[in-house]
Amino acid sequence: MLSMIIGSVGVGMLLLAFVLNISKRLSEQSATYLLLNLFGAGLSAWYAFDGRLYPFVVLELVWALFALSRLIQIKTNRN
Repeated sequence: MLSMIIGSVGVGMLLLAFVLNISKRLSEQSATYLLLNLFGAGLSAWYAFDGRLYPFVVLELVWALFALSRLIQIKTNRN
């Protein structure tokens, strides 16, 4: 049951980021958007791993890594 909750929160974060971006309330460059993607994908990867859904683990980890990479890039460009 805990696994389902974690996965649902992760997917919810990803969908929230998507909806806010599509409705032009969050930029793809905003820290909030990238953090929602990073943590949402991380939680979804954990859920996929727990369910032995390895192709989705890869998908979600790549998604999380790109979000993290972009966050770092934005942070270093601001300094």
